[in-house]
Amino acid sequence: MGVVGTFNPFCAAAFALVLAGALPGCAVYEKCGWSGCPGDAEISADVRTLLNQHPGAAAPGAVSVQTLDGVVYLYGVVDTDLMREQAEQIALQAPHVKKVVNSLGVQNAGK
Repeated sequence: MGVVGTFNPFCAAAFALVLAGALPGCAVYEKCGWSGCPGDAEISADVRTLLNQHPGAAAPGAVSVQTLDGVVYLYGVVDTDLMREQAEQIALQAPHVKKVVNSLGVQNAGK
């Protein structure tokens, strides 16, 4: 039978994960609009300031910070797992942070 008629559990799981990740973003948009919720820009700035005060956590500019409804998202690449964990802990110290989603990659992980 062709590919169209075949059920692929991997594809179904991947689709479910994408959908689950997109729906909270839609809820934030409906609540706050494109400019984000009040205070999100300040939270992002506070997290960046804290990260810059701890150069051992990541190289300057290596971590991108975005905040949506008090949830901080960390993106970028750091050198070690310890740096990844430190960046998350530092972000949690900023005022009004509800949660941190750590999407930082580790350079040369697994080698």
